[in-house]
Amino acid sequence: MSTEDVRVNQNPEVETEEISEEALSEQRQVRREKLKNLQEAGRNPFLVEKWDVTAHSQDIKDNFEAMEDQEVSVAGRIMAFRNMGKASFINIQDKQGRIQVYVKRDDIGAEEYQWFKKYDIGDILGIEGKVFKTKTGEVSIHATKVVLLSKSIQVLPNKWSGLKDQDIRYRQRYVDLIMNPEVQGMFYKRSRIIKEIKRVLEEDYGYLEVDTPILTTIAGGANARPFNTHHNTLDIDMKLRISNELFLKRLIVGGLDRVYEMGKMFRNEGMDRNHNPEFTSMECYAAYGDMELVIEVTEQVVYKAAMAVNGSPIIKYQGKEFDVTPPWKRIDMTDFVCEVTGIDFHNIADDETARAEAIKYGMDKNEVKNWTRGKIIAEMFEEYCEDLPGVLDGPVPVFVTGHPVEISPLAKRSEADPRITRRFEGYINGWEICNGFSELNDPIDQYERFAEQQAQLDAGLDEEAHPMDMDFVNALEVGLPPTGGLGIGIDRVIMLIADAPSIRDIILFPTMKSLDGVNKKNDVNNTASEAPEKNVKTESEKIDFSKVKIEPLFEEMVDFDTFSKSDFRAVKVKECVAVPKSKKLLQFTLDDGTGTDRTILSGIHSFYEPEELVGKTLIAITNLPPRAMMGIDSCGMLLSAIHEEEGEEKLHLLMVDDHIPAGAKLY
Repeated sequence: MSTEDVRVNQNPEVETEEISEEALSEQRQVRREKLKNLQEAGRNPFLVEKWDVTAHSQDIKDNFEAMEDQEVSVAGRIMAFRNMGKASFINIQDKQGRIQVYVKRDDIGAEEYQWFKKYDIGDILGIEGKVFKTKTGEVSIHATKVVLLSKSIQVLPNKWSGLKDQDIRYRQRYVDLIMNPEVQGMFYKRSRIIKEIKRVLEEDYGYLEVDTPILTTIAGGANARPFNTHHNTLDIDMKLRISNELFLKRLIVGGLDRVYEMGKMFRNEGMDRNHNPEFTSMECYAAYGDMELVIEVTEQVVYKAAMAVNGSPIIKYQGKEFDVTPPWKRIDMTDFVCEVTGIDFHNIADDETARAEAIKYGMDKNEVKNWTRGKIIAEMFEEYCEDLPGVLDGPVPVFVTGHPVEISPLAKRSEADPRITRRFEGYINGWEICNGFSELNDPIDQYERFAEQQAQLDAGLDEEAHPMDMDFVNALEVGLPPTGGLGIGIDRVIMLIADAPSIRDIILFPTMKSLDGVNKKNDVNNTASEAPEKNVKTESEKIDFSKVKIEPLFEEMVDFDTFSKSDFRAVKVKECVAVPKSKKLLQFTLDDGTGTDRTILSGIHSFYEPEELVGKTLIAITNLPPRAMMGIDSCGMLLSAIHEEEGEEKLHLLMVDDHIPAGAKLY
């Protein structure tokens, strides 16, 4: 009986420890020897090209009465193996699930059975046989032919504990899909949601699916930081697209009246449970339509996708419920800021008065000194209104309308009030899921807005400002008809409908930081089931401190009583995100052992990306008074070590052993 035979039959209550690295290495070596023996015997599984599959596991179970005693041909991976001498039971897993197979020596031949008994968990088999039901009532296949289609020389995770480590699950999604059936279910849901969204756009509204460039020279259509690259043949710098809006509107100019594209966008920004640098977006544009049309499209796309997958308009997400039945609620941005702050911006016409009122209400004087009235309204909405309970995260979705011109460079002005635009943003669970508007088609107005945004970009006031795009202005000069445009964050919609806690759970291969250690180059672990080995002996790094310059030690002494009042604690990073509109600040959500999350901001973004700090154990001073930074209260300070090296500041955030619990006090 093979090692795996014993392993899969162990009692889960008895088996409490993962198999050791040494044992795993031995098993891998054994598997390689088995492969070598197969190849020397002329039975190389990697020479098999195909297998005719006529049935799948769940179909056989669901249609047992019709399929009983029928010959079927199936294929799948061995997930359990029970050898009883002259006969064996195995479970194989295919795309629909698992089914039991009864393999008897007399039915497949003595020589074939001897080879069969040496097969391992993870091997892929082709099986022919008859459908039957065992004495215990389990639908099974009585094998008449067994063929090894692929040999697994890696060891799958333990049967009982499975693959639970989140980091390894994302890095080795292929193993995650094998070991966790619900993960496969999640991606089948993703596929159905995307299919339904495309169906609604094409069949209900007559949109044509198109493709536009991913590589561009101007990253336009949104305010975001792009990824940069270089085209060697043309010898030009290029960018990965942050939006496909401007290309799609060019097609409207060209006479393709309704177009859409669903595809990958790329934004070189922070990562958290709702953000991945590479994400799926859908943008659609309708000639002779307006904001009201694309609001309707938004409602129908989300409603019908929820119905197609869950059979209900009630989205159940992480214990909360949202009814996406149209029509959705609407709130005006300026009206709501006036309601919350008491500042009547409708009757404020100039920037100076708006700044004075904002500062009086509590906004930072240095931040608002260069802001316009419209910019102040948008910032006050974001700071004082967005996070109010029940506003954007209530039981029904919300459209925020009436965005100021200053933050909407591509939207048509409102005829009733030219200070605002015909724009909307849709929110569910407090998340922005869409952005749309009646498109600006005045080329002169568009040029002026681009010029203003380019000036902010050139002055370093806003690195995400929209760059000038003269070819797009030229397209508008040719003539863009009145157009309604919409962009939907597909990944967030899928998260909500599929009840996925993180965006990484609905992206097959999410962006991950490269692994450190011996396998860093190829980002590969030593096993399919274990994290990188911690005790690998590597050559010690030789560190040159000869060019290091440190700050002089303080000469003034601090008495012990004063020092002892500082409360140093171990804290664990639950979430870390880049602070919007800040190049330096990271916002940490920390477990400090009290049961209440603590927020601390730290200006270390130039040294660390937020995703690499999640899960780390840090040191913080926790009894400092709250300090407002970018409108967010920072409750404490994280400790870092700073020095200078060849005229450049270096910083190392202090990270300690993860065995130290949250809240542990430092002495």
